[in-house]
Amino acid sequence: MRALLVVNQQATTTSRRSRDVLARALRSAVDLEVAYTRRRDHATTLAREAAAEAGLVVVHGGDGTVNEVVNGLLTVGERATDRPALAVVPGGSTNVFARALGLPGDWAEATGAILEALRDDRTRTIGLGRADDRYFTFCAGLGLDAAVVRRVEQARRRGRTSNPWLYARATARQFVADRRRPAPITVEVPGGGRDPHARLGAVATVIVQNTAPWTYLGPRPIDPNPEASFDLGLDVMALASSGLAGTARTFGQLLAARRAPHGRQVHRWHDLSELVLRSETPQPFQVDGDYLGEREKIQLTAAPEALRVCC
Repeated sequence: MRALLVVNQQATTTSRRSRDVLARALRSAVDLEVAYTRRRDHATTLAREAAAEAGLVVVHGGDGTVNEVVNGLLTVGERATDRPALAVVPGGSTNVFARALGLPGDWAEATGAILEALRDDRTRTIGLGRADDRYFTFCAGLGLDAAVVRRVEQARRRGRTSNPWLYARATARQFVADRRRPAPITVEVPGGGRDPHARLGAVATVIVQNTAPWTYLGPRPIDPNPEASFDLGLDVMALASSGLAGTARTFGQLLAARRAPHGRQVHRWHDLSELVLRSETPQPFQVDGDYLGEREKIQLTAAPEALRVCC
């Protein structure tokens, strides 16, 4: 089987040694070509070009590189079986998608798991989410959480290392900044009928999950929507505009991880096929932990059985 290995050499936990060992290991099982990303969205182009001939695309990088590859693969064919399978060797700082699939966080152990799956010809078909024309593997967000991602990316461009403490500091600073202006996001659930939450305004942040967890703080999963699954539609948590104490309590519940956040300011939906987010003013937007600018409207849809993964 022909395969392409897409490597992001700038990913947090990749190294020359890991790349070389991974390539040698994969060549024992497949006819392998290796390509290195050179700029943002380059992985999308590499995956799209390989999709016509390769049976497998392996990503060695973080969640952002995985997202780019997935969006390249989804330009080909109508069904998951029309596209190459995807395998992920963790190389980022958090690696949410790989961990949600049950892969080890260590690149060497994950490589062993992928080789075993290849020997057994074992794949799994999963659903994805779609935000307008961009697919996502595990999450999308509008508002506070996307603003935090923007702060982290700005810090990384200044040379800071991505780690849980960088995210914690960015969250605290954004939390203070957001107190200066009202949150104008509205959540609309088409076909909501008499559901009182079919339209919900005055929302500070919206977290949309395609699987659980949403992210990790070191080894600890952070999970606003613990029932989210690759096999279902989209799960949503919206945090209504609230006072400092109420919002801090919600984030404390997230960190405690004993149960999903709850309270009057917390609203959630389970297994949605679609929803629309609107704002009178542009709001920060992210998918799979990558900041994509500001949006006034986002239509999100579930894409069931969209991708085969080797894990």
